[in-house]
Amino acid sequence: MSFDISPLSESENLKLLELSANAPGKPVSVSNWSKTFSCTPKLLLAPRTENDVIWIINFARNRNLKVKPVGSKLSPSDISCTDGIMISMENFNRVLQVDKRNCTITVESGVPLSELHKILEFWGLALSSIGSISLQTICGAISTATHGTGVNYGCFSSIVLDLVLIDGMGIRHYCSENENKDLFDAARCSLGALGIITQVTIQCEPSFRLKAVQIPKNLDEILDNLHETVTSAEHVRFWWFPYTNDTVLWRANRTTDPKEPLKESFVVDKLYGFHYYQFQLLLSRMSPDRIPTITKEHYNARFNKKIEWVDDSYNVFNMDCLFPQYVDEWAIPIQNTANALRFLRKWINEQQKIKDGVRVHFPVEVRFVKADDVWLSPCYQQTVCYIGVIMYRPYRLPVPYKKYWRAYEDIMRTFGGRPHWAKAHKMYYFEFEKQIPRFNDFQAIREICDPSGLFVNDYVKRHILPPSQDDSSDSMPVEQISFKMSKI
Repeated sequence: MSFDISPLSESENLKLLELSANAPGKPVSVSNWSKTFSCTPKLLLAPRTENDVIWIINFARNRNLKVKPVGSKLSPSDISCTDGIMISMENFNRVLQVDKRNCTITVESGVPLSELHKILEFWGLALSSIGSISLQTICGAISTATHGTGVNYGCFSSIVLDLVLIDGMGIRHYCSENENKDLFDAARCSLGALGIITQVTIQCEPSFRLKAVQIPKNLDEILDNLHETVTSAEHVRFWWFPYTNDTVLWRANRTTDPKEPLKESFVVDKLYGFHYYQFQLLLSRMSPDRIPTITKEHYNARFNKKIEWVDDSYNVFNMDCLFPQYVDEWAIPIQNTANALRFLRKWINEQQKIKDGVRVHFPVEVRFVKADDVWLSPCYQQTVCYIGVIMYRPYRLPVPYKKYWRAYEDIMRTFGGRPHWAKAHKMYYFEFEKQIPRFNDFQAIREICDPSGLFVNDYVKRHILPPSQDDSSDSMPVEQISFKMSKI
């Protein structure tokens, strides 16, 4: 067995054999969940220890190969793609410490959220707020500032208490609010650009049940009373159905009521809501003018009713995201929510009047997240409203979405928007300089942690690096790096 890298010493070849996650010499194509991005890394390695990670980083740097960690490959972008060495964190799945009294847990970075929920449940703990899905790894959620909803609850990055990061020189760093604070604030949402995070400690709370109440609601009624709406429960989100003024308003509060799980109908929710809907979207690729009618039909058949249920927190937060999709999501200051949604509604309605205008899928998802102090977080120093748009890919087939995305992102920019880092978006270096107050500070940390550009992939180069910067610049002396790191 041999690898497509030469020359290799016997010890290097043996080490790569030990770490390889695929058959040596056979290129492997890696795709994200939606199959919208893929790459063919030169090596796909699955380390088990921090020493393995350090060895890979040093090996890659000596051969001028790029390195990128990957978790569950859920991100609908190329954020984890590389043509160098892809590091699967699947073996970093251990629980390292549980402090039940202080409601904290330390885990390795590759633990999937779906598994973390079960681990926390065993210890009588839970995450305070999570997103709609739990397929991500804990580090993937942290590194992209993934979020749930609730104006008094922050994104995943904000619940990190400490972490361990191995930088581009193979140096291990422990950082927290009290130690290496600047590195801590940068690393909590770092896009994989600073190094490999191997473990994290996160703040939890005692396990709890949620009572969710879901009701149909008029969009203008929500927007006219937005403050009252978003503060009417601990967790609030709503879905707007384009071409109508209809929404589904979802509210959830902690409760001691006994469980009454959500009951799904096989006929309505699976046959009609999944399989028939996907078939309708397939046909709409040839007849897009049917989309507004499909939207109204599904709202009236499935969502125009009140629903209540009680379950463990993570079961209430999570939902079925159906089939592969294109998604885009930006955060805007919460005070701009009503105007942004009205502008988006106006544009969609105007497009409907045009013969070959854009036709969009339902829903538009709206969520709310508390301000934080994480440097690259879209919630940095501002409580935000996240507005997410979607175009489904029936049977994984493409649908037109770029014109919709362009108009949507222009509206978000107009209202001070910052993109969700995990999504494919079109905001770049100079815009980030203006929109994110600590962006240049993050750049300074990145240059210290990764002086040779080891963790630079197309995503980082496209969105984070200055357009004129050559990511193959000469490395800084180790002594200078160590000195600067001590100042972080």
